[in-house]
Amino acid sequence: MLSAATIALAIVTSSLADASSKIEEESESSLRGFSRFLAPHYWTAYMTCNKYPSVCRMKNSPGPDCCKKKCVNVKSDRFNCGMCGYRCKYTEVCCKGKCVNIYYDKRNCGGCYKKCRKGEYCAYGMCNYA
Repeated sequence: MLSAATIALAIVTSSLADASSKIEEESESSLRGFSRFLAPHYWTAYMTCNKYPSVCRMKNSPGPDCCKKKCVNVKSDRFNCGMCGYRCKYTEVCCKGKCVNIYYDKRNCGGCYKKCRKGEYCAYGMCNYA
């Protein structure tokens, strides 16, 4: 017959083996998904705008337009200026959907919507640079 100590030892070791397999399962599954606390913030990662265009109009979206499965604002995105795929040159910025050179454009001097006064010129992003 088996002694009580042998039976107790068998029970303890089998329960430890079961617990370690549960820990391994949890650690593997945690690498595949998000925690339940972060899940509400990452559910939009699975929703691309080409399938769900309304995703781009949600709060904290980069923009209301969908270009190549990404939400963008074609009025200010220099890689999609005015329409998807239209890139501004290296020295240009997208203002109101048009590529402008903010260093020499007197209607966008130093940044979008920064106008120089009448008679002033824009040089190096500053009005009336001397």
